[in-house]
Amino acid sequence: MTATLLPPPDRTGKGKARATTRRVGPREAVGHALAIARRNLVQLRYDPSQLLDATLMPMVFTLIFVYVFGGAIGGDQADYRQYLVPGIMVQVASFAAQVTGVALNLDFSTGVMDRFRSLPIARSAVLSGRILADLCRLALGQAVILLFGLVIGFRIHTNPLYVLGALALLMVYGLSLSWIAAFVGLAIRSPQAVQSMGFLWMIPLQFGSSMFADPQTMPGWLQAFAQVNPTTLVVDACRGLLVGGPVAGNLLGALAWVCGILVVFVPLAVRRYTSRA
Repeated sequence: MTATLLPPPDRTGKGKARATTRRVGPREAVGHALAIARRNLVQLRYDPSQLLDATLMPMVFTLIFVYVFGGAIGGDQADYRQYLVPGIMVQVASFAAQVTGVALNLDFSTGVMDRFRSLPIARSAVLSGRILADLCRLALGQAVILLFGLVIGFRIHTNPLYVLGALALLMVYGLSLSWIAAFVGLAIRSPQAVQSMGFLWMIPLQFGSSMFADPQTMPGWLQAFAQVNPTTLVVDACRGLLVGGPVAGNLLGALAWVCGILVVFVPLAVRRYTSRA
């Protein structure tokens, strides 16, 4: 793993100085990533609004769907609450992932990446540090929405080991979505365009799934999409782990999707970051 040490920008117009490189070991690279993650988390202290998408927004969605649409969709608000909350927990992972792409794009737009390039740190540290910070936000969001669900009447019918399994699945799914968002954020120049594109590719994953409604009530063509949608597999696996029901098939399918997404989008995001940096 190689980190590039760049000299200050040449403002004289006489050409660029040559960059120097040095070898960075895995342990040092991990330290760099943790330092970048800490930098990103410290920003939350000065701008707590960055937590709204992972905390307040899912609670608002839960209240709207349970008390406004619950009777129409599920027939009974209590039953629909049990159906919805695991889906909202997956939505939290989607919301948290969108921040990754927008934040990376903003770092380029505001010149922060120029500062990072001048430091003798591993190139991978910038991406991995950003995603580590967003996983911490995701963990907080999952804790908040689970506690909120319990407050409004959601009940867990399995054991603590199953609950931990559901949370672990949500974290690895959020990790895979973050790498997709990182690639999108690095491939598009405008932060506004990144945010808009983030909603576009998230919409079919969320609404073409079992997150809010049973796919059996959807048209045949949409049912076919929902059955192979990774969000459906993750949501159904989490429902089984939290309230009971089939788990193994959905869990294996969800993990296969996670592995496939990581295999494709981690190299794409790293390559895009390297070429842009």
